[in-house]
Amino acid sequence: MSKAIEHQQLSNFKKSLESHPEHKVLERAVTKNGIYTTSADYRSEVNMTPVFSIDLDTGDVANQKQSGRCWMFAALNTMRHDMKNKFNVPKDFELSQNYTFFWDKLEKANYFYENVIATADLPTSDRKVAFLMTTPQQDGGQWDMIVAIIEKYGIVPQSAMPETFNSSASREFNSTFNLKLRKDAVTLRKLVAEKVPVKEIEDTKEKMLDDAYRMLAYSFGEPPAHFDFEYRDSDKNYHIDRNITPIDFFNKYVGWNLDDYVSIINGPTTDKPYNHMYTVEMLGNVVDGRQVRHLNVDMETFRNVAVKQLQSGESVWFGCDVGQSSDRQKGIMDTELYHKDELFDIDLSISKAERLDYGESLMTHAMVLTGVDLVDDKPTKWKVENSWGKKVGTNGFFVMSNDWMDEYCYQIVVNKKFLSKELQEVLNEEPKVLAPWDPMGALA
Repeated sequence: MSKAIEHQQLSNFKKSLESHPEHKVLERAVTKNGIYTTSADYRSEVNMTPVFSIDLDTGDVANQKQSGRCWMFAALNTMRHDMKNKFNVPKDFELSQNYTFFWDKLEKANYFYENVIATADLPTSDRKVAFLMTTPQQDGGQWDMIVAIIEKYGIVPQSAMPETFNSSASREFNSTFNLKLRKDAVTLRKLVAEKVPVKEIEDTKEKMLDDAYRMLAYSFGEPPAHFDFEYRDSDKNYHIDRNITPIDFFNKYVGWNLDDYVSIINGPTTDKPYNHMYTVEMLGNVVDGRQVRHLNVDMETFRNVAVKQLQSGESVWFGCDVGQSSDRQKGIMDTELYHKDELFDIDLSISKAERLDYGESLMTHAMVLTGVDLVDDKPTKWKVENSWGKKVGTNGFFVMSNDWMDEYCYQIVVNKKFLSKELQEVLNEEPKVLAPWDPMGALA
């Protein structure tokens, strides 16, 4: 039964406030400075000094600017780190995020159309249809999605397809592109309802994709089919590789077996028992491409495999909820950074599983682990390469406490050779399909 707030209750609330002798001081402090500044703990900055026992030299940080391509930047950064070691490319060398962005957008359009057709018999009020229409496509993604793009289209250096206005500031394009996709959804659903021949639907979809390609070409430039890779290495030696294709470039200059790299998650909710595989319905970009697959493990296993990969000299892609207990300018992510519970004298504790179940947290950003500080073989803090440019953190690098990793990190990508034999066998099991809106389907 509903009950309104009564005047007597308000009187009681006022008396309760006045019973706190410090309430006037705190009111002045919080109203003047805000919650974060007032509750900040300087000791966190002391503990998060950017010094690490394992510290990979990965070159300069990149800058995704006003776009949501962190997952793409993080993946391409792990590959350029390897290129730096193998080919001595300059520290400011980058792979083209605009190139993979173009193909991801086109493939997401096709993926959206296919899901629209598959759900066309459901009413627009159905939760799946509403989920599709809320965001037909966006900048974000997951590891398996960038792998699907690379396997189909390869990669190119940034010199072969540089940034454009729209790749660096994608809001205008996304707004326009999503308008087109929703309009196309109206057309496709009507065709299905009218029971027109499948061939007519396919022809209509192809015309829609043709329009999408033109929009992308105008906005991002057309991707190269061949290009010359010309550069001077860090020792000023000149190199040129003429008329190479994006697929051949990946095979020659990165050369990873992408099947070896797997997504590990820590999702401690009751519906996801550990040591099992999961996928998410309607999550992906390339139709018939690589499926999004997650191996759910406990946090100790999660940390240990990340440490092993760093010890081998290889950086680690990871996904987290970057806005939680973090300072963007200082480049600190630490559970002790703010004490909001002490400031308000209220218990604000909530478990990682509860945060996921109740919408308090999910993966929002992807970055790269490039170092770790081990004390008695246990991690205490991690070095993080972000993609927000050099003006934040320490030249663009952040420091993450181990406790912060435990609470707000949800995904890492590691070479499966660092997993136990038992977990390597689990990778082969058929994944449980999670609902499209499951938090493990969040796009970084």
